[in-house]
Amino acid sequence: MDGEGAQGITPGDLFDDLPMNRTVTVSVDPHGVVTACGSYAHQPLGYPPAEIVGRPAADLLAAPLPQPARCHLTDGRSWSGTVALRHRDGHGLDVWLHAQPLLAGNGTVAQWFVTAVTVEDLRNHQRELQAELTLVNWAFTQAPLGLAIFDTEVRVCRLNDESAHMIGLREQDARGRPAAEVFPAPGHQPSGLVERARQVVRTGEPAYYEAFLRAPADSHERAWAITLSPVRDPAGQVRGVLSASLDISERYWARQRLTLLNEANAAIGSTLEVTRTAQELADIAVPRLADWASVDLLDTVYHGDEPPPGPITTPVVLRRTAHQSVSAGQPEAVVALGQTDIYPPDSPIAIALASGQSVSYPISDPHVARWVAGSPPRAARIREYGFHSVMIIPLRARGSILGVAVFMRHQHHPEPFTPDDLALADELGARTAICLDNARRYTRERTTALTLQHSLLPHDLPRPAAVDVASRYLPAGAQAGVGGDWYDVIPLSGARVALVVGDVVGHGIHAAATMGRLRTAVRTLADADPTPDELLTRLDDVITRLTTDRDPGSGDLGATCLYAVYDPTTGHATIASAGHPPPALVTPDGTVTYLDIPPGPPLGLGGLPFEATDHHLPDGSLLALYTDGLIESRDRDIDTGLDMLRHALGEPTDSLDTACDVILKTLLPDRPADDDIAVLLARTHTLTTGQVASWDLPSDPAVVAYARTHTTNQLTTWNLPDAIPTTTLVVSELVTNAIRHTTGPIHLRLIRDRGTLICEVSDTSNTAPHLRRARTLDENGRGLFLIAQLTHHWGTRYNRTGKTIWAEQLI
Repeated sequence: MDGEGAQGITPGDLFDDLPMNRTVTVSVDPHGVVTACGSYAHQPLGYPPAEIVGRPAADLLAAPLPQPARCHLTDGRSWSGTVALRHRDGHGLDVWLHAQPLLAGNGTVAQWFVTAVTVEDLRNHQRELQAELTLVNWAFTQAPLGLAIFDTEVRVCRLNDESAHMIGLREQDARGRPAAEVFPAPGHQPSGLVERARQVVRTGEPAYYEAFLRAPADSHERAWAITLSPVRDPAGQVRGVLSASLDISERYWARQRLTLLNEANAAIGSTLEVTRTAQELADIAVPRLADWASVDLLDTVYHGDEPPPGPITTPVVLRRTAHQSVSAGQPEAVVALGQTDIYPPDSPIAIALASGQSVSYPISDPHVARWVAGSPPRAARIREYGFHSVMIIPLRARGSILGVAVFMRHQHHPEPFTPDDLALADELGARTAICLDNARRYTRERTTALTLQHSLLPHDLPRPAAVDVASRYLPAGAQAGVGGDWYDVIPLSGARVALVVGDVVGHGIHAAATMGRLRTAVRTLADADPTPDELLTRLDDVITRLTTDRDPGSGDLGATCLYAVYDPTTGHATIASAGHPPPALVTPDGTVTYLDIPPGPPLGLGGLPFEATDHHLPDGSLLALYTDGLIESRDRDIDTGLDMLRHALGEPTDSLDTACDVILKTLLPDRPADDDIAVLLARTHTLTTGQVASWDLPSDPAVVAYARTHTTNQLTTWNLPDAIPTTTLVVSELVTNAIRHTTGPIHLRLIRDRGTLICEVSDTSNTAPHLRRARTLDENGRGLFLIAQLTHHWGTRYNRTGKTIWAEQLI
């Protein structure tokens, strides 16, 4: 064991890695006497420490020390090697020994520190290390992610099986070669991996990036998330780079499909023209989804008439309405734009239209091959351009078939369509079909939708004391169609008021109906008095349920909404937005600013959070809420619209109604709106200290009388003697209920507001009170029943610290 072990491992390397319970450790003075012994010394040699300390170290030798050892010890130099020691029972024992001198201040040896391990233990440990190394190699090779090790010159040192498959080379063929040769980027450009690996060597910092390539043995282009980490020696010096590549293709393509779908929602249906809408579908699909796309419509639909009732009859006659290709000039086209083509009953397109189901085929499928064989021009195009995969998407809207969209792939996309591609194409087709049908039906629907819209909007807004309000609603021009904009003013407990404005996605009767459902939902949710962000979250759930329950032909469902709660006792407004433009604030000095409101996601996406912010509104401030149709149009961007609105709000006016007229005149001087417009203006009022009285009370039954006394005194100050009996009873019941159900502090507040007296009791409990009818012998259950009988209105609202029970009386 004096030489190196297997695979270049020396006994010293093995010794350094041994556990302590396998080694002998002793101290020997310059005269060769053992002065100290480690607690494990008796295990390999059989001696207790007491039998070793104080005796000459030579007594433990079974054979003389080797000549090199004696020379080193004489010279005071450290030495390592194999010696024979005597076991306590007398037999010899080969050990590997290391002697290290400990020097005194004058440079002489003060002690020798000697460690030893049996050769057998050393060999056993070597076998264990080799087994571990084999296991590590297996794990490296079989890891489910791509692993590669490069030296500091970015040459390949190791590859596992996944990395070798990724580049199409065996590890032995790649080892030692520059990474730039082994990991080329798509298009034979310099590899981003090489550049980042050199950066890791240079900086010692990890790097991350995403790469896209098609393995030689795989027809699919794959996306990889690649992390490069420095490999350091014990001194911290970078000696290489470890690359770990994770296949994120499924996640990446899902993200790409979602992005495409979102873009399609914005791009398809930008006008109410049949041909333009069909072309928008073809343009959005090529080249990101397909290499070729065509849209063929029934002739009646192409000319704007009703689709024929009942099932599709065959053969089917369709008119080419739009097509697009990755090749300039659409050379793959067999049918020219505006021309008709006949599809026999056994053709895949006729079958898909008859069933109404989207389908995907390889070109080699017998149904497709038989159909193609019957059209020599089509067969020639397929051979010439190498088409290999096709999707057929019936365009179905509101139960009627309008036509078909066909997506095909050839050399640009060598991989076939997947089920996810079919689902995406089906979604695109559904969106397009709705837009096509809207283009045909919008005129008839507009009158109905306008009537419905006006019937669902508020006719007479409430007049709460907290704000003065004025509003305007302007429907879109005839080409745009009626939308789903709405506004509302909702009185809340505690003299507060909710201001709402919203905009349903889309136009027509469906948007108007959805608007009515959402406005009703907002009013219903507001009764529970949630915070603005909570209300939008629940409203998002409502839209999700509406989406689940809607007719498949009714199109996408979504909305934006701004919900603000103004509290006149504090002068603060809490506002949350679901993808809606920010409100404008005009302070009493005439300054106009747009409040910084986190926009939040539009309603209908589901599962995404909303955020509420608090803003102080000085007494007499004007808060302007509006929909995006006011500030945005085809010939004006949002920033320009916001500047124009700021200027309009800065104009002095004698009333809020006049201010509404100035806003519409400034932003829409002589043209119809591109979209519905809703405007809601609110002038804020702050309650004075003489209108609000509040007390903090301990959770103690004795405090009930104290609360009644303060209530009586306050009502006397307000000159409301007739309200004293009822109010003191309400206060007693509410405070007693709070004491009974919570141990935290209690807050009592009285608010006098325009003929209304409000009593509020807040505590730290989240337990909701319930009105019930007490039986004859029940001791509890009468309090809330009395409050409900004696007051005009009562309820509960929750906050982050507990709840508030309130009751209103008319005075």
